[in-house]
Amino acid sequence: MSTANSVGGGTKASKVSKDHKKPTAATLKGAIQLGISYAVGNLSSKPDRDVLMQDFSVVESVFLPSEGSNLTPAHHFPDFRLKTYAPLAFRYFRELFGIKPDDYLYSICNEPLIELSNPGASSSWFYLTSDDEFIIKTVQHKEAEFLQKLLPGYYMNLNQNPRTLLPKFYGLYCIQCGGVTIRVVVMNNVLPRAMKMHYKYDLKGSSYKRRASRKERAKGSPTFKDLDFQEMHEGLYFDMDTYNALMKTLQRDCRVLESFKIMDYSLLLGIHVLDRKPLSRGSRCDSRRGQKVLYSTALESIQGTVKDPEPVADDDTFGGIPAKHKDESLLIFLGIIDILQSYRFIKKVEHSWKALVHDGDTVSVHRPSFYADRFLKFMGSTVFKKIHPLRGASSKRKRGSLHAAKSASQEFLSPQKEEKKEEKKAQSMDNLDGNFYSSSKQPDLLPKSAVSFECARNDEEDLENSEDRRASSSTIALDDPLPPLSRSQSDSELDVYL
Repeated sequence: MSTANSVGGGTKASKVSKDHKKPTAATLKGAIQLGISYAVGNLSSKPDRDVLMQDFSVVESVFLPSEGSNLTPAHHFPDFRLKTYAPLAFRYFRELFGIKPDDYLYSICNEPLIELSNPGASSSWFYLTSDDEFIIKTVQHKEAEFLQKLLPGYYMNLNQNPRTLLPKFYGLYCIQCGGVTIRVVVMNNVLPRAMKMHYKYDLKGSSYKRRASRKERAKGSPTFKDLDFQEMHEGLYFDMDTYNALMKTLQRDCRVLESFKIMDYSLLLGIHVLDRKPLSRGSRCDSRRGQKVLYSTALESIQGTVKDPEPVADDDTFGGIPAKHKDESLLIFLGIIDILQSYRFIKKVEHSWKALVHDGDTVSVHRPSFYADRFLKFMGSTVFKKIHPLRGASSKRKRGSLHAAKSASQEFLSPQKEEKKEEKKAQSMDNLDGNFYSSSKQPDLLPKSAVSFECARNDEEDLENSEDRRASSSTIALDDPLPPLSRSQSDSELDVYL
């Protein structure tokens, strides 16, 4: 689908090829802002409707000459061409996160974009909007193509789980200006600039070359990696509910990425230490107070049980997740980044080559299922940990419950012991009477056999009672199994075991 392709297209294209002047960074930033402004404004004239399957593959193209046209405004940048990918689908994504068109345009176009450094291995450029809301990242042609193919599944996942640590994509555009072609994606900002990050990490769960370089360490705000984290931190501790919610979110997101054959992603982790001197808040920090995007903070992304759709972040914590490290109180900001890496042939070759010179299970490039499992294991055991309750309180409750169980068992068995004593006393009296009777009146064997039969019956009852006692006593052996009781043991010995 093309829009205004012929507006000055031929003459302007030849003029650009003749001049072939590469635009400056400021020119490209201005063209990005103008292009997004035009695309969103043009979309407002289209009626709202449900997203259809064909909407994910649509690419709209328009040429914007510097002198303007019937469809495009005049501007002071060189002529450029704008391509907008899946505009209706991305409009739905923005509406899903509560982003209004006016707020979206104001954030991106009101003030110049802020250029950020890139600590990763990619050649991407990063721009931040002045209100801290959105990140604009340049992507390669293959990544843009892969994202567009990913959109139907991404659409389905966001409908099921709007609270996710996966990147939130709000727009995909292509700018062709002065012989330079750049593709940019608009995403959520994981680390608020108004909150000072005392530590930043890019974590993959790998150990091969996962240490920040000297050049990176020399920066004012370096981004460390996996091996650095293990040396600098012993883990970040969360209460039980927060830990479970965080790991459940990570597990769900990793399974989604695995189903799309995505790998080599990272967890971007920012740590703010509350005990240290807070950052002075300026006017740009105050603009965050009117948060425009739902589910955009770290705390909102993992609180799956929260029913209130309104943003819960305030100006003090910026939606950070509370955590502990030793005696320090922390705020954690995090999100999964770099998900546009598919396990294609080039990645398979890269992994095979790295495995020849290093352990294949420690390199970052691996098959998606193994990568997800290793990633989750590292996050759940090394990076994030539970704050366990005090063991003393737990053992006291356990000892109390054991004592109560023993007391109840003794109360239940005591009537049986009294009944047994009475039976023994009666048997003794009967034996005395039988012996006296046989010695005085009947010297034959009949009374003696009768007494023997009665004693045998009593012995059988004693055996059954002792077996019942053993069964009862075994029910209270919660931790330490009791040795079997012999019939020769007395009642006092039984009391000791009970």
